[in-house]
Amino acid sequence: MDTLAHLMAGLTAALSLQNLAFALIGCILGTLIGVLPGLGPAAGTAILIPLTFKLDPTGALIMLSAIYYGAMYGGTVTSVLINVPGEAASVITCIDGHQMAKQGRGGTALGIAAIGSFVGGIVATIALVIVAPPLAQVALKFGPPEFFALMLVGLCLITGLGGRSLLAGLTMAILGLLIAMVGIDPVRGAPRFTLGIPSLYDGLGFIPVVMGLFGVAEILLAIQQPRRQVIKTDLASLLPSREEWRRSIGAIGRGTGIGFFLGLIPGVGAIIPTFVAYVFEKRLSKTPERFGHGAIEGVAAPESANNAYANAAMIPLLTLGIPSSPTIAVLMGAFIVNGLTPGPFLFQERPDLVWAVIASFFLGNILLLVLNLPFVGLWARILHLPYAYVCVCTLLFCVIGAYSLQQNAFDIGVMIVCGIIGYGMRKIDMPIAPLVLGLILGPFLEKSLRTSLEMSAGDFSIFFTRPLCLTLLVLAGIVLVASALRLQPRQLREGSTT
Repeated sequence: MDTLAHLMAGLTAALSLQNLAFALIGCILGTLIGVLPGLGPAAGTAILIPLTFKLDPTGALIMLSAIYYGAMYGGTVTSVLINVPGEAASVITCIDGHQMAKQGRGGTALGIAAIGSFVGGIVATIALVIVAPPLAQVALKFGPPEFFALMLVGLCLITGLGGRSLLAGLTMAILGLLIAMVGIDPVRGAPRFTLGIPSLYDGLGFIPVVMGLFGVAEILLAIQQPRRQVIKTDLASLLPSREEWRRSIGAIGRGTGIGFFLGLIPGVGAIIPTFVAYVFEKRLSKTPERFGHGAIEGVAAPESANNAYANAAMIPLLTLGIPSSPTIAVLMGAFIVNGLTPGPFLFQERPDLVWAVIASFFLGNILLLVLNLPFVGLWARILHLPYAYVCVCTLLFCVIGAYSLQQNAFDIGVMIVCGIIGYGMRKIDMPIAPLVLGLILGPFLEKSLRTSLEMSAGDFSIFFTRPLCLTLLVLAGIVLVASALRLQPRQLREGSTT
């Protein structure tokens, strides 16, 4: 009953003209980010965080959340029309979606993608409302040792599942933790790792770092990619035929379930649910040979899984304070910038904010459906914009955003340096996600570790004598071992081919 009352209060807040406008703006900007190949949800969200600096926390988080799930859908347009995914989760949609466009059924592909995304998003949000409060209540019983172990599990999941090499993932996670330590020691009050530079006493700003690693690096990568021709296809007929509806309904339901359950697991990433949903549909089909040649189920299932994952991935963030993907990590940074710490205490201390944000997910998914069915032709025309102009405008926005945080030119330099570093890391296939997660979780890990050791007078056995803490630490070890075993055969195969 309390949950329903909180949800209704949140819905009232989200339906205010101001917050409704923020959700609409976020959906439009998110879809635009997704439509432009190369940017993606993480980069887009990082770049657009400065837009929310002057907003109240509720409005800011509603807009940024809408940008996130808007971008998750927007990548479908490029996948279908030019066979280039706007973001990683749309890679699978290219397989059958582009084939449908070449057959003159591009409108139907985009239509079923919008409908599947809507169903996936709404169902996952309903499940979020049911699951989040009890999970937050359980998490309230955690002490500092349990929180340390829990965040270590999240870091290990992202590190182990986020790259082709476990060593590379661990290296990047440690680098992120080291960057998080730059500034004033919270206990001794003395500068550390500042190199005598006064601008570093407050640490490296989260916004300039992620805008560089994601935004600037993505721009540098995007300008290297050749532009592809937009397929001319029929966008007037968006609704599937009766036979296509029959094939799609089950695929949408199964994709939604797969996306939701995999979204609950930190570190899975957005591409895995879409891939699993696609493979599952192909295995289940009586005519698997149609897949890869324009099967509508090959669009409906992964797109439903995509948006169900996007909404489900908010559950670990809101209830446990663990970001499950790079984009969710950026969103967590936005919470922190607004003076909020995601986790169980958020439900207790700011129920008005957290329930308004959750309620906005329902409105956002409705807005996305309205934006993407009637106006799909408009999004398609955006693909004809000269990409050089888009890159220049995006870079200019990054510079303004980095400077506007503290009106400090030093932050612009940090962003540019991080952009070049991020570009180099992408070129040598080093994962960025563990670094960003280490940067965000670093202060919380340090605080939990130090508080735990103060509780035990410096005795590390406190982590092994508390059953839940020990269980989580064992789980973190299992994740790393399993990741090493999973990646070793691939590395051996790659080594044998060189």
